[in-house]
Amino acid sequence: MMSGQETMTAAYVTRPGPADEIRVGRLRMPEPGSSEVLVKVRALAVNHVDTFVRSGAYRTRLPYPFVIGRDLVGTVVTTAPGFAPGDTVWCDSLGLDGRQGSFSEYAAVPADRLYHLPGDVDPENAVASLHTAATAHIGLFREAGLRIGETVVVAGAGGGVGTATVQLAAAAGARVVATARPDDFDWCRRCGADEVVDYHDPDMYAEIAKLAPDGVDVFWDNAGRHHLERTVPLLARGGRMIIMAGLGVTPVLPVGQLYTRDASLRGFVISNATVAELAAAATAINHLLARGTLVSRIGTRLPLTEAARSHRLQEGAEPHHPRGRIVVLP
Repeated sequence: MMSGQETMTAAYVTRPGPADEIRVGRLRMPEPGSSEVLVKVRALAVNHVDTFVRSGAYRTRLPYPFVIGRDLVGTVVTTAPGFAPGDTVWCDSLGLDGRQGSFSEYAAVPADRLYHLPGDVDPENAVASLHTAATAHIGLFREAGLRIGETVVVAGAGGGVGTATVQLAAAAGARVVATARPDDFDWCRRCGADEVVDYHDPDMYAEIAKLAPDGVDVFWDNAGRHHLERTVPLLARGGRMIIMAGLGVTPVLPVGQLYTRDASLRGFVISNATVAELAAAATAINHLLARGTLVSRIGTRLPLTEAARSHRLQEGAEPHHPRGRIVVLP
């Protein structure tokens, strides 16, 4: 993918491994192909999936040296159909299936994975929201088929995906019950939650049952623990449970409680989303960004030279894990 004589600074690995395998150095500038657009990177974000790809836990085809990362906001450098130099753009699906990642000064982005950022939208808030909001959109609408007026429980609503799920569900006219730690209650309400329950409360499931006496239509557990013996009985007839976390967890499934409710478990990873599905999510994301109703908490900002630290922070391998998203600036 990379050719030519000019070089750029990039964060990369030469093999799967821990965060300390990440190197920051000079690599050749990418030369965009006929279906790609050269973008000067302005802001980056760190996601859990980035650490899974880097470590080898999520198997995918990677070119080495492999530039890490999947999300970016940047500025178009080269002219391409639909894009002009100077356009502010974003992408949330690099660094997978043979595509180089985003953690570099420049990136060659497939044109069908690149979207214009609405004017006056803060690039840092945007990049912090892209992956989480796209995940929430696909989970709520492709997988759960969310409808106006349904009751959605978002467990672990104070995190990145939880925050986006609350915001998108509320914007779609759902009634949102969030679970969070007490110091996140105000944040969850600001994001659109109608009710918030303390997830440390031993009676949390009983509280949810009181708040949703007719049952929960969509239950999304961001913690990845999946206490199915407690959550499946909360589902309404036709209820859907979204599963996209908890790699390696093997919960007990109360089968009778599931099938007698016509309920279902829906597992997905955004990395399997098609170009068309990502584009549909991008349309919704841009609409909410332009309205100012899609916001993220930024916990820390780091320079590209601290890419390895950004991954250690994401993995909880350093003390004082930031509350909020990790943004990296080239």
